Amino acid sequence: MAFKKLSNLLLPEQTLFALPFAWLGVVFAGGGSPRTWLLVTLALAAARTAGMAFNRAIDARIDALNPRTKDRAIPRGEVKVSEAAALGVISSLVLVAAAYLLNPLCFYLSFPAVVLLAGYSYFKRFSAASHLCLGATEAAAPIGGYLAVSGRFDLLSIVLGAAILFWIGGMDMVYALQDEAFDRREGLHSVPSRFGASKALAASAACYVLALAALAAAGLMRGMAWAYWASLVFVAAVFFYQQKEARGPDILAAMKRIFAANMYISPALLAGAALDSFLK
Repeated sequence: MAFKKLSNLLLPEQTLFALPFAWLGVVFAGGGSPRTWLLVTLALAAARTAGMAFNRAIDARIDALNPRTKDRAIPRGEVKVSEAAALGVISSLVLVAAAYLLNPLCFYLSFPAVVLLAGYSYFKRFSAASHLCLGATEAAAPIGGYLAVSGRFDLLSIVLGAAILFWIGGMDMVYALQDEAFDRREGLHSVPSRFGASKALAASAACYVLALAALAAAGLMRGMAWAYWASLVFVAAVFFYQQKEARGPDILAAMKRIFAANMYISPALLAGAALDSFLK
């Protein structure tokens, strides 16, 4: 596949958006060696590539029917379903290899992680909880980053993962507002298609509150100081802005602004946590 076609398929900017999730876990675990940072970065990039490739392959028929997604690479005929699936498999193998080089726990957990990456796209065919399934998939990044350093589970890693789960789950509920009518017509499950826009927005706001609560709890458990809490204030402001925009008259136009604002959240959290650790 040509680089441009690959970029259209995978949206590499989304990988850059997700990388701070994993790095945040590393920072919360106390940091790590350059080798750990490199392997965590490789594992996250491979996981994000696998998840996106599998999603595009699995949803190819749906994307072709949806006016909003019909210009994606596979519906346009630029990339074959088999090529996307093969890329997903190769990326999954890279993820497993990177996890193996980190520690045994990361290696063992890389297999259920691959199942999540390949399977979350199917979830919307069965349940409106698909948003939280996506959130759980993304939550593996900070948990994985934490485990890469510590080599063991503890409550802090779970709380950190919960923050990402609720944030991404709430964000995906807003994202699904664009496809409310299409999802209902095609029998796809989402909170907007099942419960309506107003309830979806309320559920999304509740998820954002839970995400902030989890981030605050993680900060207290780690003994974070002013830099982290300043980043959390910024995140709260972005959450409020996103919720306000989602309630406007044109959700398609609003989503562009919501996504643009969303790109600042993970770098802000990482910067706050990293600065806090550096100052200590």
